[in-house]
Amino acid sequence: MSFAVTILGSASAKPTAGRHPSGQAVNLNEQYFLVDAGEGTQQQLFRYGINPLKLKAVFISHLHGDHIYGLFPLLSTLALYGRRTPLKVFAPAPFGALLEHHLRYFDPDPGYAVEWTEVDTTAHALLYENRTLEVWSVPLRHRVPTAGFLFREKEPPLNVDKSKIEKYGLSIARITAAKRGEAVELEDGTILPNEELTYRPYPARSYAYLSDTNYSAKAARLVEGVDLLYHEATYAADQQRAARERGHSTTADAAKAARLAGARRLLIGHYSSRYKDLEPLLQETRALFPATDLAEEGRTFDIPEQRYRP
Repeated sequence: MSFAVTILGSASAKPTAGRHPSGQAVNLNEQYFLVDAGEGTQQQLFRYGINPLKLKAVFISHLHGDHIYGLFPLLSTLALYGRRTPLKVFAPAPFGALLEHHLRYFDPDPGYAVEWTEVDTTAHALLYENRTLEVWSVPLRHRVPTAGFLFREKEPPLNVDKSKIEKYGLSIARITAAKRGEAVELEDGTILPNEELTYRPYPARSYAYLSDTNYSAKAARLVEGVDLLYHEATYAADQQRAARERGHSTTADAAKAARLAGARRLLIGHYSSRYKDLEPLLQETRALFPATDLAEEGRTFDIPEQRYRP
């Protein structure tokens, strides 16, 4: 089952010629979720082949323009495309007031419901859940109320070891019971514990988005063991004071968070417009956390299944 993140925008607040404001598309088995929506988000979705009608939900970290200005044009476009399925939007207050004004003056009858859920930016809480996925809020440290997001795949269904099917001569009914997680009773009365027969085909995967924020040990611990971590690195390491004062992070902060979280891989982004060449930021971060990549527009980062062998 696919699990991937496509970068729509990697810039911070000031416009640049080559980068777009924050936005990402998370794809879990063709279920698409939008994380932040800076200006031009809908064009970026089309540019990278993502149909906006497939969006299940939108997650907005905070109400700064470079993270939300692209959402309202997208809502209008979805109406033009004839969307009928409700769109869930998770965002801090007072997003509801902004949405109300947009619907009143631009889309009074969009043809679909926009269902806003307020995000408590002080709580680590379950926001969204379906059969295969959970999305949790992660409190962050910025100048305005801000939350990151943890996308956590649910454990895949149990598989039954083929060698055990042959060994015990399991019937279809007993195989089905084992897949449900039950112990199995053989015809001679022997009880086989479920773990004797089954295994998970791969461990559940996860992705965390931490932006915008100062370094936060609490946030890093809340995403412990994450497979792929996106952490803002607005500034180089020598700009620690500016980062702290403006509610942002440096390359060193991002690496420190990844180490504390025990992340497998790190993406950095939300680059200040002062940095035309991103390679020095990448090398600074890799010196502290080697498994680091740059979030750049159009790049897709897969989170592969780590298959078990029974």
